[in-house]
Parts: sequence; structure tokens; C-alpha cells
Amino acid sequence: MSLLDPHALPFQADVHPDARPALRLTWDSREAGPDTAFVALPGEAMHGNRFVQAALDAGAPFVLTDLDVPRAVRVPDARDALFAWARTERAKNALVIGITGSVGKTTAKNYAAAALQAAYMPVFNTLPAIACFLIEYGAQAAPLVVEMGIDRVGEMAQLVDLVSPDVGIVTSIGAAHLEALGTVENVAREKGLILNASRALVGTQASSYYPGVPSYGFEHNDFAGEHLQLDADGARFVYQGVQVTLPRAARVQAEAALLGLVLAQTAGTELQGAAQRMANVEVPGGRYRVLPGAFTIIDDTYNASPLSMFAALNALATHTPAAGGRRISVLGRMLELGAAEQSLHADVGEYAGECADLSYGVGQFAAQLGERAYATVPELLDALLSEVQAGDVVLVKASRGISWTPEKRAAEGVGLDTVVTALLERRKQL
Repeated sequence: MSLLDPHALPFQADVHPDARPALRLTWDSREAGPDTAFVALPGEAMHGNRFVQAALDAGAPFVLTDLDVPRAVRVPDARDALFAWARTERAKNALVIGITGSVGKTTAKNYAAAALQAAYMPVFNTLPAIACFLIEYGAQAAPLVVEMGIDRVGEMAQLVDLVSPDVGIVTSIGAAHLEALGTVENVAREKGLILNASRALVGTQASSYYPGVPSYGFEHNDFAGEHLQLDADGARFVYQGVQVTLPRAARVQAEAALLGLVLAQTAGTELQGAAQRMANVEVPGGRYRVLPGAFTIIDDTYNASPLSMFAALNALATHTPAAGGRRISVLGRMLELGAAEQSLHADVGEYAGECADLSYGVGQFAAQLGERAYATVPELLDALLSEVQAGDVVLVKASRGISWTPEKRAAEGVGLDTVVTALLERRKQL
């Protein structure tokens, strides 16, 4: 990552003489500092210009804004300037991989980056976040892996225009963000715009939506892994004669690792080394993290959709509890499902009954999600913590409701990371 010099920009700007090079860019003034410049973007509630002085006080080397302030890089429109800069830096990289999907895109991103020894996007995948990433890393020799998530019509077109991926990948298609996208068919159409890249790949589950596009996965695919084995210890499979072992992983991780090997193969990267790097991948918190102990906790609380719920329940079913233990599902509300939300929750709850020995539901659709239903998280915890015992395997999963108040999160049964924390404390007592 090279210095970002405000005096050598690819666009016209009025640069204050005291503006200094930076290592990073941010659109969040709270992250501004001596090495991190601030971009003042328009927001839904307020303009970033309101925070320019706070960024300067924090020592930001420069601020991209239309204001006349110290260390300013003055432009008519900071957003347009940011995106123009991002496109210039992206053009300097020989291999940019874009990944989208209703389920598994973050996991796929992490495994692909490990296989290719690439730079990759952090958790945020908004347009401004991706633009900052491209500016910071575009000129380096290593490939880039960019997660491209959408929740509205037209957003993928904007992302493709910005990222211009050389390889476009769709991991899966399912019911997600339907309040804005409307139907699963719309989800497929919008996400499918990424496949206009010069090379395209789709996961097994998504392949029926994109006939003719090369697919990866197990069994019958254009790029197929062999001898997949899934159990409580993790996942194992073979690709092109290379044995892959992924500790405490499920099928979603195995498919992501297979994608990593396919990308490595076509990029000329040695497969054995790629497999070894992927064996050490740590997924971010809340994304199918198996936490072994007196009883096993599966923390999959980062987010949820029907497709990811089914995948998590399938993974729970692969676990064989210790003597006397049970498989337990703890499920909360899935957000942004539109008019079909009740029936979709009921479908998940019915499947939970097949995969788990005990199923708990919490929040608005608690009765649909579990045989033991609770209105709020505190009520759920009172029952769950007295029930769980040594040898159990407990899956915890729901949407985040990240912008909600703690009280609303608890009432709606979203943001079940607090349940994981409570289970970890309970486990210490056994």
C-alpha cells in the first residue's frame, strides 16, 4: 500500500499547501487520524462536511471536501472525485475479483483471498468503502478480492461500474432484501450483472439461475471437488489431486475453499500452497464459528436469510453430540423479507424441527421458528440457560437489526450475539 498524495491526484482539485500524504482514506470522521484522510460525503441524514473540523482536529493529513478549510482538497463533488480516483487506481491492477451472492459472499471472499494471497475488502461493502479500498490497494501487484453486496435495484450496476471486475462470481441466490428487491428473480437479475465480467463463475446453488455460466461446487459442476466429507471436525475434499482439510468448517466453507482453488488454478498459483493457506482462514465473528467446549456453540449470528438458515441447520445436522447431548437450534427473525416473511419463517422453523432435537424461536416469529417460543431475548435466555447441558451442540442464528435500539433488538429476537455471550458464560460453570 503506497502513500496517497493529495498533490498528485488524477482529477482537478484546489489543494491546500499544508495537505499531506495519507496511508488510508475514510468516510467516517471517527476513524480519521494522522495517517487517515477524511472524505466528506453526503449522507442520508447529514453531510460529511459537518465532521470536517473533527477530522482536522484528529490530525487527518487532508480532507476531500468542497469547503475552504486547512488541508483541504477542494472539489465540487467529493463523491464524484472519490469514485474517479478509485477507477484510476483500480485500472492499475491486473486481477480484480468481484464476489456477490445471497449467502456466503464474505466467506468466499476470505477463502479466495487466502488462496490467491490477495488484498481483500474488510467487512464493509458499501460503494464508498469499496472506493477507498480500490484507492488504497489498486496499484499493488497482488490481486484484489472485492465483496459486492446489494439491497436495492440499480446498486449492482453502480458497483460493477466502479469495480470493473475481471472475474465476476455469484455464490448463491435466495430470498434476501426482498422489501426493496421484490422477488428472488429480481435478486438473480440484479446480482447477475456481475457476470458481465470477462470471466464468470457461479456456485452450485446459483447455477440454475444462470444457465451456460461455468459453475463450481461438488458433484456435477464444471469445476468439481470430489470426496466431500462433513462432520463435527470440519470439511475435507479433493480438487485436482490436492487434499483440502478445513477445521470446524461446514459446506459453505468447503464451497468457498473450492472456489479459491479454482481461482488459484486459473491464476497460475500453486494449489497445494493455496490449500494450506485456506486451512488457516479465520472467518469474522458471527459467521459460522464453531466454539467447542463442554457444549459446542455455533455462532452464526452475523445475519440471516432463509437460504443461510437452511445452510446453518444442515451444518448443525452434521454434528454428532457427545453422549447425552442434543442438537439445539436458537433462531430469531430474518429481516427484509417483504410480504412472504411469515411463510418463509414457517419454512425455516419446519426444517429446524427436522435438524434439531430442540428448537427455540424468539421475537416476532418465534412460534414459526421453534417449538419453544419466547417473545424476548431475556425470556429466551432464562429458559435456554437452564436447559443447555454438557454434550449439547447449540446453533444460534438471526438477522442483526444493527441499527435498532437494544430494546427493539431484544424484543424482535434479532442480534443474538448476546445469546452467544451468555452461553459462553454458562459453559464456564459446567
